[in-house]
Amino acid sequence: MSKIGSKGGPMENEQFFEDYEVGATRQTLGRTITEADIVFHAGHSGDFFPHHMDAEFCRTQPFGQRIAHGTMTFAIGIGLTATQINPRAMTYGYDRLRFPTPVFAGDTLRTRVRIGRRADDPKRPGHGQVVEICETLNQHGRTVMYCEHILLVERREVTT
Repeated sequence: MSKIGSKGGPMENEQFFEDYEVGATRQTLGRTITEADIVFHAGHSGDFFPHHMDAEFCRTQPFGQRIAHGTMTFAIGIGLTATQINPRAMTYGYDRLRFPTPVFAGDTLRTRVRIGRRADDPKRPGHGQVVEICETLNQHGRTVMYCEHILLVERREVTT
């Protein structure tokens, strides 16, 4: 069952564990990272590391300019996927988080989500685990963030 949320918010897409198809994909809309994003994230997180905040220092570093925080890239990359809400699922955790390419102010990010695998949940017979492979890409198609998002999803039928 799918429906648009109230006031144009996220779409509800109700799926039980059995409804997830390994290999199914979707891609989010884009979001351009601004200098303000980087400055606000530094303030929120307390991370004022010079690689994010000191333009003069960064000119002497391999990337030649300030880079966005990995934690900000993760938050925005995953946040972009929140256009679909499944009331039968919740986040269990994230594995294999990587930032293979830096993000700069002015980069536009999109996240591609692919269902990587499904498995029984060893502790909860009424649920299964679904792993979403999340890959956030910049405007050049380069991966800037990769992670495996583990969902705990209600089963339609309880296994014993």
